[in-house]
Amino acid sequence: MTVLVALDESDPGRAALEYALENHDEDDIVAVHVVDPNESGYGEAAHLGADGIREQRRERANELFETAREAANERNCEVETVLLTGQPAAAVLEYATDRAVDRIVVGSHGRSGISRVLLGSVAERIARRSPVPVTIVR
Repeated sequence: MTVLVALDESDPGRAALEYALENHDEDDIVAVHVVDPNESGYGEAAHLGADGIREQRRERANELFETAREAANERNCEVETVLLTGQPAAAVLEYATDRAVDRIVVGSHGRSGISRVLLGSVAERIARRSPVPVTIVR
């Protein structure tokens, strides 16, 4: 069985990885991180430029992946890491479909009400559109 973990720098993202390592330690675990090229922080482009932003995001992803590998090693597991580019929910779903993933594990901030409506939910979009079972971890 192949389990895809949608990994980001948030507490729920780390919780999703921990959940997968604890509950799917005998399965193939793939941690993916998505960089959205359309998203930039205020003033980030002016300060770093497009190439600088891409490099900074790659470095942050590599640090995130190193932390994931260390967590897996502590449990005598292995985790494959993959950096994706695009809109997060769409990129995760495309990867899961192309690679015949059996389950997706994703963290959720647990937003509700107006904040969920305004901010959207990557976890919700993944769960609604996924062709495979999705576990949402809070």
